[in-house]
Amino acid sequence: MAFLSAEHISKTFPGVKALDDVSVEFEKGSIHALMGENGAGKSTLGKIIAGVYTPDKGVIKLDGQEVKPTDPRIAQELGLAIVHQELAFCPNMTVAENLMLGTMPTNSGFVNWGKLRDRAKSLLHEIGSDIDPDTPLAQLTTGQEQMVQIASCVGTNAKMIIFDEPTSSLSTRESEHLFELMGRLKERGVTMAYVSHRMDEIFRICDTITVLRDGKFVATEKIASTNRQRVIRQMVGREVLTERPKYLDLQPGEEILRVESLTSTGKFQNISFNVHRGEIVGMAGLVGAGRSETATAIFGLDPNAKGEVFIKGKKLPLGKVNESMRRKMGFLPEDRKRAGLVLGMSVSDNVSLAHIDYFSSMGFVNRKREITEIERLTKRLRVKTPSLETITAGLSGGNQQKVALAKWLARSCDLLIVDEPTRGVDVGAKAEIYHLLDEVACQGVAILMISSELPEVMNLSRRILVLREGFVTGEVARENFSQEALLHLMA
Repeated sequence: MAFLSAEHISKTFPGVKALDDVSVEFEKGSIHALMGENGAGKSTLGKIIAGVYTPDKGVIKLDGQEVKPTDPRIAQELGLAIVHQELAFCPNMTVAENLMLGTMPTNSGFVNWGKLRDRAKSLLHEIGSDIDPDTPLAQLTTGQEQMVQIASCVGTNAKMIIFDEPTSSLSTRESEHLFELMGRLKERGVTMAYVSHRMDEIFRICDTITVLRDGKFVATEKIASTNRQRVIRQMVGREVLTERPKYLDLQPGEEILRVESLTSTGKFQNISFNVHRGEIVGMAGLVGAGRSETATAIFGLDPNAKGEVFIKGKKLPLGKVNESMRRKMGFLPEDRKRAGLVLGMSVSDNVSLAHIDYFSSMGFVNRKREITEIERLTKRLRVKTPSLETITAGLSGGNQQKVALAKWLARSCDLLIVDEPTRGVDVGAKAEIYHLLDEVACQGVAILMISSELPEVMNLSRRILVLREGFVTGEVARENFSQEALLHLMA
């Protein structure tokens, strides 16, 4: 008998049928992968089990008995927990306070701060993290926030934990800690559902895999009985091939970006490099190496940055985003929900945000011109949305990423900086984004790409700049690419 079974689950959101009669069984003490393209329903199923959503139809059974996890508190009491892909805590509170939310230790009606810190330290130690529990959550990196979420779930002594893209923000070292922790939890008999787009992880740590497509069940198989190409075909209904970028057959053009001795105290120092028209330059490094910080400084978001940045040979004043945009620079940030999109606005409004001047005349927006261009871009990026007026928060993570990218493609940039362009994106959408970046480079756009996935940065880049602890440790040409060489420079 399965430890937990989700039977005939259906869930509809406005304009979207997220799950359609899906049934999955999870064996006790196993790691069960949930895979599928963005919008396939993986996260929705996990959130139903964890009480975040209530299904329209279907039942959840625990040890053969029907249960109703109608909210996260009830789910937690049943022993069901979820590690969300996105931050699910209070950024204005400390790590310790977040870890003890709802279970604050008290003494005569007052919080016992000593016990609170001790319990928080114990939970963090359990997952191998050295984060200071007194640190405000807002000061943590995205990867550290993810580790705090994991510590919180482990601390509830959950019988089943759903991990929703847990490594999308983690460094290689943090990911290894997570896998070791999952191994210990498995030995204890904890059941785990693992949502991820990373095939290496799935085939390394999971026992069983269930594939969903367009909200429907496709297959459940033992990992030992399947292979990557079979899983990809099940996910997307077609073969997905990663081709050599076509822009590599063209000669790079003029120098578009030159960075000289760019420094921001405590973040990075003496960063120097250039990017030419029609090439993709990768930037690699471990979490905390200073990659994202360098990108934000180039775009004008770091008021403390010093050094020199040139666009087409002309000096760019630092700390002025409007000037960067005027000089045809675009920036896709790592955290699309905080910095890349306005989630409460529609798809069309998000796409046109960075280019509203282009769609305007005498202070009025030409709506027909705007919609025509947005329809072209969303079709080009294969954005799955009920309509252009759909609120962006209602889209899957991958489709949100495509909307964030479409915003900058609308501006016809000379330089495009993309930070983790395929974070939380499925294998089919990844191939589409790779093809799109290649196409944009062929059209003469200079691209600076930051990625934590070495195969990704190696496949797309003409050369790779490696950072470690805020310093450039080397630049590697394509003919010398190897994971070993890059890891040596990174670590």
